[in-house]
Amino acid sequence: MNPDAAETADALPGAMGASMRAAIVQASGEPPGARAACPSAAAAIASRRRRSATARPWARVLADEERVRAIGDSARALIGSRALVWLAGVATLATLGFGPVRKAFDPPGVTRGFGWLGDLLAGPAARWDSAWYLVIAHYGYRPDLGRLTAPRAAFFPLYPLGLSATSWLGAPPVLAGVLVSLLALALALYGIHRLTALEFRTVAAPLRAGGAGHAREAARLAVLLTAFAPMAFFLSAVYAESLFLALSVGVFWSARHGRWAATGGLAALAAATRGAGVLLSLPALILYLYGPRADRLPELARGSPAGGRDGARPRAVGRAACKARALLPRYRPRPDMLWLALAPAGLAAYGAYLGLVGGDALLPFHAQGEWGRHFAGPFAGIWDGLRAAFEGARQLLSGQRQHVYFPLAADSPFVAAGHNLVLFGFLLAAVPAIVGVLRTLPFAYGAYVIVALAMPLSYPVAAQPLMSLPRFELVLFPLQMWFAGWLAARPRARAPAIVMSALLLVLFTAAFATWHWVA
Repeated sequence: MNPDAAETADALPGAMGASMRAAIVQASGEPPGARAACPSAAAAIASRRRRSATARPWARVLADEERVRAIGDSARALIGSRALVWLAGVATLATLGFGPVRKAFDPPGVTRGFGWLGDLLAGPAARWDSAWYLVIAHYGYRPDLGRLTAPRAAFFPLYPLGLSATSWLGAPPVLAGVLVSLLALALALYGIHRLTALEFRTVAAPLRAGGAGHAREAARLAVLLTAFAPMAFFLSAVYAESLFLALSVGVFWSARHGRWAATGGLAALAAATRGAGVLLSLPALILYLYGPRADRLPELARGSPAGGRDGARPRAVGRAACKARALLPRYRPRPDMLWLALAPAGLAAYGAYLGLVGGDALLPFHAQGEWGRHFAGPFAGIWDGLRAAFEGARQLLSGQRQHVYFPLAADSPFVAAGHNLVLFGFLLAAVPAIVGVLRTLPFAYGAYVIVALAMPLSYPVAAQPLMSLPRFELVLFPLQMWFAGWLAARPRARAPAIVMSALLLVLFTAAFATWHWVA
């Protein structure tokens, strides 16, 4: 009812006022007595709508069995693995101390100075390269200072920006880095679970017995293998590994569902996190042209052409034509394909920033030389790593320190030999996994793993050719996806594999926390 009309009706005397009030109520469509009840009823309706709008997203999540299972499995893997990491690191520090090189790569003590308890808790999180991220977050890149700050350019800016933003909200720098890493790890585990279930349900599972049950078990094992991987302590440390992992998983998930704007944007963010993020454009392009895709059906079929009914030549020509046709894209390019051109934007923006603040736009590439990396040829690092492992074995078997068989990357020839053997062991372990990815998962996954490994294997370090290879393998989630599918079909191998991985995680976490070089 209009307030002005109500006041006029109330001012009229007797039956005239009553009849006018009744006419106004009838015209307004309100039942008698609604004026008094309407405010409270409207408030109740509005309150119910607000509660419904708030609960609707959670209701959709709870109604989706796949999402609920992914959240539960990911949360258990996250909590269990991080508890193990911190227990191993803190217990080792409390028992053995901080190690002989606690000041290494620790400019103005950014990883300590938090009191005895704070220093213990920072042990599994802030060592080695963590100091570079903390310094960049606090002081910036400062390329105008030349060689003094040149090594910083090898650490891409998105993770330090996230660290700075979280610190600005009031968290101490080390805690801010851990929070960013843990949030990214939670998203990465959830994405790996959903992606593994999707692939083994639609592509890989039909090839095996078990069907949907096999896909669910593979998804559960995939997050366990990722969270308890031997080098998984990096995923909660002040390192960019978990952020890059989450973004790369997001690229594949978005591409599988035909969300190309999100695919290009996530790839750009990944390229601003690590130079290898640019390579995500390759699997995204493969998924766009060849699939599998959930957004539309293929326009171009791959049926075999008709051949001659008799004679070997027509059949041979038919087989050759069929193989050639298999290389043709299954999906026609459309304007939405242009979103994939965003992938290099993160790297380009980083280079442009360095150029504008007094440095060189190509400094991120030149900085690799500051860390001893050099181009040795495509995958030439494999041969260098094999030779280093062989010489490392000779060093250890000789039992003497006077003669050194290989250039040192540490003070002790035995330590250098052990590092090279461990690194080569991780390379050997990746070989069957790569073959399994190529045979089991869509080709885009195998292509991504190969091109991602091409960078560290083509740019070795002189004294330690396979330096950081285990850390690079950690974020190549298709390897864990394949291994999870392999274990899902072999129940007896599941527990030994995960227990062995967890024991190695404890060992490497203890070494990392006490300032021993790991990966």
